[in-house]
Amino acid sequence: MTHLFQIRYRNTQGTLLRILMAASRRGLSMPYVQAMPSEDVFEARLVLDVTEKQSAQLYRDWHATVDVLEVSSMLALEEGWGQGIEAGAPIPPASTGAGGSHTRTAMA
Repeated sequence: MTHLFQIRYRNTQGTLLRILMAASRRGLSMPYVQAMPSEDVFEARLVLDVTEKQSAQLYRDWHATVDVLEVSSMLALEEGWGQGIEAGAPIPPASTGAGGSHTRTAMA
């Protein structure tokens, strides 16, 4: 099942890398990765095709990671994320800010 994971974390040295390595070391494909500032912390969004067991393992790893504050997920297809990924189309950020605010994203 394709899930969108949202991980809120403090932007300290190596935190984002540890978040990404939890998925990478399981051999999971990461068709979409976005990291951006969110209020006074940062947020990473990953779209992953995982089983229920893999999802539980990721939750456990991310909650055990230093400076990770919150982990949540939802089925990506429910929110329309899966269609763009399967078609190979670029996915726009979930929130498009009005008023000219710019965000930096990293897509894999």
